Amino acid sequence: MTLLVKYCKSIRDSQWFDYFIIAVIIGAGIMVGVQTNEYVVATYGTVLNKIEGVILAIFVFEVLIKVIAEGRRPWLYFTNGWNVFDFSIVAFSLIEVVAEAETNFAPVLRLFRLARLMRIFRVMRAFPELQFLVETILKAVSSISYVGVLLLLLFYIYGTTGVFLFGANDPFHFGSLPQAMMTLFTMVTLEGWGDIMYTNMYGCANYGYDSMASLCTNSEASPIEAVCYFVSFVLLGTMIVMNLFIGVIMNSMEQVKAERESAEVDELEGNAEDTIVDEIYMLSQKLEKATENLNIITHLVKKGDW
Repeated sequence: MTLLVKYCKSIRDSQWFDYFIIAVIIGAGIMVGVQTNEYVVATYGTVLNKIEGVILAIFVFEVLIKVIAEGRRPWLYFTNGWNVFDFSIVAFSLIEVVAEAETNFAPVLRLFRLARLMRIFRVMRAFPELQFLVETILKAVSSISYVGVLLLLLFYIYGTTGVFLFGANDPFHFGSLPQAMMTLFTMVTLEGWGDIMYTNMYGCANYGYDSMASLCTNSEASPIEAVCYFVSFVLLGTMIVMNLFIGVIMNSMEQVKAERESAEVDELEGNAEDTIVDEIYMLSQKLEKATENLNIITHLVKKGDW
């Protein structure tokens, strides 16, 4: 068993194994794209299924290698988040194989097929920079959610106000609260917000409703209200709130960078401690050997055989 563990560790830690898995991941990603072509699937479906089987077998082999490499503590494999992600993809792929064999699972088959697409994300393991970005985004999720709540409140307040002010003049954009909030979402991206503002500044009969004149039943120009409403929303929604997202991401990036540097320092200190312990152990072994030789010499001297 010890030899098997050592062999699996040597495979897991080897560079060629990493390159091989990366190549398989890229191949799996290409396979997902190829399978979107109905003609290719109809013509080469059998071959594609065999290739999928080989890819899945390789991923299962990878998981087994890494689990066995942990020796008597296989659960340590699951202490790494990336390993959990890899294992989940393999598990979903195996469930997909079972679902394909059972017609009763047909409705959920498409869901499990998404696991094939998720394999592409495993390429991030090969690039520390991509891992850094992913960790940054995950670190920022909680803070981003609060910014999202703030933005939702802003949408709700401005959406309600927009329905009251411009609902009669511009029913296409502000006819209801959901329509108004979707309009505001579009405006946050700065897509066509000027046209929407001009429609409510000059009235729908004078601007913006040429192709849908039937909706313009109550044209009403609101130049002052429209300018104050739209300019203030763009300033708050785009210039301030959206920049908060960037600020949260940058702050999380600094935190992840500091955590990585701290982990590297701890690892170096741990390696230094391990080296010192190893050296002390070797010195103690040499001292014991020297003591044994000295005892032998002393015994020979006493017997007169020296």
